[in-house]
This record gives sequence, C-alpha cells and structure tokens, in this order.
Amino acid sequence: MTKPAAEWRPIVAALADDDARPIVGALLAGGDAAEQLAALPPTKRARVVRVLTASGLAREHEGRLEARTEVFRELLRAAPVDRPTGIARFVHDGRIEHGPSGASDRAEVMAWAADRAVGVGELADEATVTERLAAIFEDRAAPRRYLVDADLIERRRDGSQYARPA
Repeated sequence: MTKPAAEWRPIVAALADDDARPIVGALLAGGDAAEQLAALPPTKRARVVRVLTASGLAREHEGRLEARTEVFRELLRAAPVDRPTGIARFVHDGRIEHGPSGASDRAEVMAWAADRAVGVGELADEATVTERLAAIFEDRAAPRRYLVDADLIERRRDGSQYARPA
C-alpha cells in the first residue's frame, strides 16, 4: 500500500484483533453485533468499541455499533493503483504478453525487441536471433521478420547473419 501506515494500520490492526474481528464480521454482514458485544467482559467490550470506532470500521449510532463500509472506499480512493506506462504495459517478466495496437507503442515494443535480438555492432546468426526472440515472444519467426521489415535489424545478403542497421 502506498498510503501512510497511520491511515491503514488501524484498520488492519482491528481486523487482526481476535476480539474485534467477529464484531466487524457481524457488522459488515449487515447484522447486529449487540449480543456478541454483550458477551464480552466490560473492559474488553469498551476496548473493542474503541478500536473499531478509532479505526473507522464502525461508528456508534443511537447506542449501537454500525459498520462504516465507506472506510474501504476511502482507503482505495486515497491510494490509487500505479498503472504501468510505456513499454511496461506490454512487457511482463521480460516477455511481451500482448502486442500494442497503436503504431507508436508498437514501434517502441519492436525497438525494445531489436535491442534484445541483436546488440549494436554485433553480428548474430539466425539461430541466436531466434533463440533471443523466443525468450520474449511466443512466436519465434514472425518477430524476426517484423524486425527486418521495420529496418530495426538487417539480414545479411547471404542470410547467415543479422545486424543492427548502420
């Protein structure tokens, strides 16, 4: 979580509390926790009520506890998900999971693949290029042809080696 611990920690602590958790469960299920609270010794009951209200999971209303389900939406809203940008939208664990539909994104992904297929100043045979591309693509041959067609790598006239264009 990217939120400061001061904001989410009390909620997690309340959910981890063996006395408070059943009360939270009953409240979140839409029930009344009055009987469960009444079964607790007075000091424990007071502590559970204090923990639940301080965490924001519950509020006291007309002498009863009621769930504050909005606390979860508040936490989620306050800690937005980090969305990947650039090539990270398509590459996971070093492999291209799905190809981009946009031309500029596709060019960026293919340039990334070319960097992995053949190093600058390197001559690589077809088997080496195919092996390197197999590490990042499901299909082995088509990406090699795409890289050649896009002039990101070039195939020598005799077809035995690949290099980066000058």
